[in-house]
Amino acid sequence: MNLRTKIVALAVAPLLVALVLVALAVRHQEHDLAQRERALIERSYMAQRRSELRSYVELAVSNLRPLYDSGLDDDATRNEALRRLAALDYGDDGYFFVYDLEGNSLMHSRQPELVGQNLWGMRDSKGRFTIQDLIKGAKDNGGAYVEYEWRKPSSAQMAPKLGYVTALPRWNWMVGTGLYLDDIESTMDALDKQMNANVTATLLWIAGIAALCLGVVSAAGLFLNLSEHRVAEAKLRLLARRVVQSQEEERGHLARELHDGTSQTLVSAKLLIESAVDALGRDHHAAPPALGKALQRLNDSLTEVRRISHRLRPALLDTLGLPAALERLGEEFGEEGSIDASIMVEGEPFELSQEAKTALFRVTQEALTNVRKHAEAHRVHISLGFTDDAVRLEVSDDGVGFDVEAMQLDPRHGIGLRNMRERIEAIGGRLAMRSGRGHTSIVAEVPARSARPESE
Repeated sequence: MNLRTKIVALAVAPLLVALVLVALAVRHQEHDLAQRERALIERSYMAQRRSELRSYVELAVSNLRPLYDSGLDDDATRNEALRRLAALDYGDDGYFFVYDLEGNSLMHSRQPELVGQNLWGMRDSKGRFTIQDLIKGAKDNGGAYVEYEWRKPSSAQMAPKLGYVTALPRWNWMVGTGLYLDDIESTMDALDKQMNANVTATLLWIAGIAALCLGVVSAAGLFLNLSEHRVAEAKLRLLARRVVQSQEEERGHLARELHDGTSQTLVSAKLLIESAVDALGRDHHAAPPALGKALQRLNDSLTEVRRISHRLRPALLDTLGLPAALERLGEEFGEEGSIDASIMVEGEPFELSQEAKTALFRVTQEALTNVRKHAEAHRVHISLGFTDDAVRLEVSDDGVGFDVEAMQLDPRHGIGLRNMRERIEAIGGRLAMRSGRGHTSIVAEVPARSARPESE
């Protein structure tokens, strides 16, 4: 594959992925919008139907109210009430029905064959007790909506129905009506078809845009010219980063070897010499002076091995994190010379990636080394700050200072400063240096997204 083909492929692949993701997102969003619109329409439709049903029943009851309030409970009065209800309807499938509270059908204008029958035990296809549910709603709530299945007069087929019922307690009646809900299914199906057509049209537009973009990218790919300098620079940065990682890994390995191997051997030899000295003392023999000197040399060697192990890779950095490691580094720096060292941690510390905490620790270590060698300072201050956006490290001193620009331009000097800058830039941060007589500061700032572990 030649260079031009690679360029076109690298340009086209992300574009295709982006367009596919956009198409998927559009399809998902339109599907979600369709579902929400469907639910909204269905809720609105049901709310309208409920209000409509209640109005119908209230109208029917108001038509019966003069008879009901007359106080007459004879058969003639009730028959007149049933006649008036039977005369009320609203369309082919809109009618009223009356049952007594024991489940006997008293009036059904569309199914007169049911009149006189006791339908208390009737169930629909879902196993619901239709008449019992209607009567219970009328009795318990004084007026209730009930969903059930009933034969639709216009089609003679069973269909879902929403009913509203109320009770006339003195006559022991349940009066109600209902609206069939199969109409809403056809309305929703039409809405789904329209939504699917919209989604298809949108995807076709995206496909057209994708084809146009691919044509533009393919044409532009003929004129692209890759910069070898940028490629080489990127490779060098990657190589430098890998070298630093390898160095840190080797330092950690050596530190563990010194701590677990050499240090343990020295401790064992020290214990043997101390045991020999104690044995001579118990036998009332004076220990040879050489043993005392050997024990002192072993103690010095053990201290030196531990110091070297700590400087190679401090265990605190891996166990307790960067703040603890910097505090220990500041304490050791203050103990080794006449320069006062202080450290301050601000904000709520969060977990740092291995690369980030190593880079910030090494920058601090290098800065303190430069202060001891060149600054002639009396005080040095280490500040480590954590915010939601970044982690910030500052090392400042009151020394004689240096010319920052000249130091950066001179290839024979400033190697430590360049190393610090490269370490911070390798993890996505930036390093700033300010120096003058009486005050020098080195500030490293790394964005939180680069400083946190990749798993977060």
